[in-house]
Amino acid sequence: MEIITSRANAKVKQVRALRRRKERREQGLYVVEGISHVGHAVSAGVVEYVLYSPELLTSAFGSDLVRQQSDKGVPCYAAGAEVLSYVAAKDNPQGIVAVARIPGTALADLGQAACPWMVAVVAAQDPGNVGTILRTIDAVGAGGLILIGECVDPYHPTSVRASMGALFWHPVAEVEGFGEFAGWAAAGGYEIYGTSAHAGEDYLASGPYRRPCVLLLGSERQGLAPEQLSVCGRVLSLPMLGRTSSLNLSVAAGVLLYAMLAGFPPGVTPRPGSRPGAPDPGFLR
Repeated sequence: MEIITSRANAKVKQVRALRRRKERREQGLYVVEGISHVGHAVSAGVVEYVLYSPELLTSAFGSDLVRQQSDKGVPCYAAGAEVLSYVAAKDNPQGIVAVARIPGTALADLGQAACPWMVAVVAAQDPGNVGTILRTIDAVGAGGLILIGECVDPYHPTSVRASMGALFWHPVAEVEGFGEFAGWAAAGGYEIYGTSAHAGEDYLASGPYRRPCVLLLGSERQGLAPEQLSVCGRVLSLPMLGRTSSLNLSVAAGVLLYAMLAGFPPGVTPRPGSRPGAPDPGFLR
């Protein structure tokens, strides 16, 4: 087995370059790091190749991943511990990274059949929030995520980690202008539920929620602008009873998504694990 020991190796240089958004978009690739995350990427079938360190990869599960991918014809490159540490974004790497394909989902690819319930965020700036929202989308059985305007890259390493594998199973569409999103939602018959600290409709008193629908969230700092709120069928608020004026974006999304899940009429709530090809949800085991 040949082991890569040079930082000048082409694959090593590519993985390192994919830390930058520009490189990710030009190449249509991004990096998945860590045993469990690579395992999810393998299950979703999005892996282009694997880079691993026999010295650092002490997990039997991780070693099985490498062997299974190699048997399926997915290139797996062995590297020295120093090289693997050089390309890893985290300290104390687990000895395996995968390079995965960006699917390039367009807004026009989304519709009621596959995504009757979605989340849209305007100008999200924190990759951890984006990944956590995707993780919650998966948890409640919603469809996917729409990022509007100048948002952080959903394939940023922090977003990939925070999604805990949800990024591999749920579509993420990115649109430049709010008007494009509003037109798509109107044409698709989507009800838009907006959010505002100044709304008069308490989320606990709202309902029933109807599908198809989109939960629309503003940026971490500014929220939704008046013209964005104007396209919402309903605008919800979260009561703030303490001294803080707002919740973290991903926390607010989680509270609202679970309220919507509970507020759908009987017979339209998603069934856990119902997405084709998705792994069984862990809480059922």
